[in-house]
Amino acid sequence: MTDFKDDKSKAASGGKSFKDQILNELEEANRLKGIQDDGTIKSIVDNLDTTSKREIDSDFNWQEAAAKLKEQQEAAAKSAEKEQERALKEAQAIKKIQEEEHLRELNSFGEELEEAEPSEESSAYSSPIPTMASETLAPEISDVDLSGFTIPIPIQDIHSASPESFSSEGSETDQVSEPEEPSFDLHEDLAEAEEFSDLDSDLDDKDDPDWEQDDDEDEEEETKSSRRKAKQRKQKQKKKKRLARRITGWIISLILIAILAGGGYGYYYVNSSLAPLDSKSQKYVTVEIPEGAGSKQIGQILQKKGLIKDATVFNYYTKFKNYSDLKSGYYNLKASMSTDEIIKELQAGGTAQPTEPSSGKIVIPEGYTLEQIAKAIEDNANTKVKGDKTPYSSKNFLKLMKDKDFIKKMKEKYPKLLADLPDSNKAKYQLEGYLFPATYDYTKDTSLEDLADQMLGTMDSYLSQYYDKISQSKYNINVILALASLVEKEGQADEDRAKIASVFYNRLDADMPLQSNIAVLYALGKLGQKTTLEEDANIDTDVDSPYNDYKNKGLMPGPVDSPSLSAIEAVVNPADTKYLYFVADVETGKVYYSETYEEHEKNVETYVNKKTSDSSEKK
Repeated sequence: MTDFKDDKSKAASGGKSFKDQILNELEEANRLKGIQDDGTIKSIVDNLDTTSKREIDSDFNWQEAAAKLKEQQEAAAKSAEKEQERALKEAQAIKKIQEEEHLRELNSFGEELEEAEPSEESSAYSSPIPTMASETLAPEISDVDLSGFTIPIPIQDIHSASPESFSSEGSETDQVSEPEEPSFDLHEDLAEAEEFSDLDSDLDDKDDPDWEQDDDEDEEEETKSSRRKAKQRKQKQKKKKRLARRITGWIISLILIAILAGGGYGYYYVNSSLAPLDSKSQKYVTVEIPEGAGSKQIGQILQKKGLIKDATVFNYYTKFKNYSDLKSGYYNLKASMSTDEIIKELQAGGTAQPTEPSSGKIVIPEGYTLEQIAKAIEDNANTKVKGDKTPYSSKNFLKLMKDKDFIKKMKEKYPKLLADLPDSNKAKYQLEGYLFPATYDYTKDTSLEDLADQMLGTMDSYLSQYYDKISQSKYNINVILALASLVEKEGQADEDRAKIASVFYNRLDADMPLQSNIAVLYALGKLGQKTTLEEDANIDTDVDSPYNDYKNKGLMPGPVDSPSLSAIEAVVNPADTKYLYFVADVETGKVYYSETYEEHEKNVETYVNKKTSDSSEKK
């Protein structure tokens, strides 16, 4: 800085001192403004002179100051670089500690915690780089407002000054900038001059060894502060994560509740879609299923007809159940039918042309006698109301079974089936065993004769595949059905039925009586009724009846029940054995075979007599 009384500074500034410069500027300002106030200007200059004496060094050499400043800048840069390296190492050490803490937290909480980003940690733990002294050494003194006069006091910026600008060969004159708006405050200029002096003294203080010690203490304090901040940030992160876990838990709970609620509704909706759409409806709807229609198209047709609730549910249900045998044709369906009942109808197949809707169904189980069938036709099986009756009576049905005109009419219609009917004088019912066991529909126009005709026609249809083979054997249709009626009751499994049929054929070939309890029970009128083991064991084999196959050799007059297709198949294609005897375990139903009577007696004693006596003793 320059002293107003220094002659050297005059040479450095073109022969003018700082004081003369200000005076010249004031004179110029006074000339421009037309204001002459020498006393005020002199007072201001004296004050400025007194203040500047303390702050401006008369012997200051600008070139030396620039060199010194450059050295200080380089020292500060090196110090900053070292400080940065130290801070980086310290940050890495803290980061390692944090990673170890993160691992411990993972083991305790079982959750993966996010590591703090390196950039954040570095900025948190790195001490600030000292501000370059050169950045604040040369502030410009702003325009000073002096009673309406503008006095620019430029102090050249050391950063922008070239070495030549600090030489004694300074410019002839300093340019005086004239601002557009006069705003000059002497107090502000003096304050800025003081700041300039303080900065200069700070540069001198940095050469003091105590400055480095203070800097180390500041760095240590900053490191501790950084650690505290890191710890606080870590605690905040933990709190945030705990809060996040709680919020996540609530969200998951709400989602699970929503899923369960949705699943419950979905389960209810699917069940309701499979149930009857209108359980009380008795109205039939005629539906046509086109050839080649898939389950999706069928579902759409049924939904459009008002028979099911949802075609999509029907489609996926049939796929889930693997129902792929739905047939085309015309169907008469009701809204009171469940999806499974509708599918059964579709699997059975429709008619080629629309038919009158069914009024009901009659179910004839396998192995039923004519008397049992007569009772079955009274019950309508197509309703869920127990005891719902058909328009038919068992009395009229049994009467029809003995009607000669009806039998004659049926013989003409089904000549192959009824060609060898048993003698009416020997057989209890000529048509016994000729009515096929199945489920039959009837309408309001179906007569009792029509119903019987339908049953005979079904038997004829199933036997048509065996007519040629039977005609080539030594047995006729009546013998086949008679043996099949015994096999139906004697065995349950197809394998046993084929072996039992072979036993009957072997006994017929050996001219031996068949000795089947089934025929005797029919003769006694007990076939189809529930009997005890004792009653079966003590059956009256001496009963006088053409159906007593203990006393009479060969076959009884005709069948004793309506055999199933499985029993007929076993008789048409029997097993090849030499067995003449068989007996079934009275408890398990397992059948034991033998070729000799002695073996048979042992089996009877073991599986019938002994178990029957044991059962009696327990009672």
